[in-house]
Amino acid sequence: MQSEAALPGGALDRFRRRYGAVLEIVVMVLVVALAAEVTLGVVFRAIGRSLAWYDEVASFMLAWLTFYGSALASVKRAHISCPELVENAPPRVRRALGIVAQLLVIAFFALLGWVGAAILPIIAGDSLVSLPEVSMAVVQSVIPISCALILIAEVLHLVELVRRPGSLPAAPASALSDGLH
Repeated sequence: MQSEAALPGGALDRFRRRYGAVLEIVVMVLVVALAAEVTLGVVFRAIGRSLAWYDEVASFMLAWLTFYGSALASVKRAHISCPELVENAPPRVRRALGIVAQLLVIAFFALLGWVGAAILPIIAGDSLVSLPEVSMAVVQSVIPISCALILIAEVLHLVELVRRPGSLPAAPASALSDGLH
């Protein structure tokens, strides 16, 4: 008998859907905030009263959007990949390659998150040029936070790979490149 977490509608899938929904809201809020900030900057520049902080804030908001969007893409399994090698392998090899690849992704984001967190105290005394009251540690906190969010998504996928032997895609009927000619 399979556990509830391993079933298609189980607790793990429900958690992933809710987690994805929360990340969608975060990304939508960032998109709206960035659009509002850019619009505000353009309007003030058009009337000849440019905002000193506009460019700097827009650049770090875009970085935040990119990092949090990457966490959302991890939940949705929407990152760019080259699955042909894995998909064309025999089922046992396919599963092993998928698990190894997933472990490498987890190791990378664990390292990136650890290094990102380690630099925060070092840059805590630095601030934005146009907004000296905003610490660079706040701006750069996106790295360890988004890495933690990505790790959650990637560990969820690893659990799925380990628990569901059939969770890796089957070998394709035709290669991707066949449709590109």
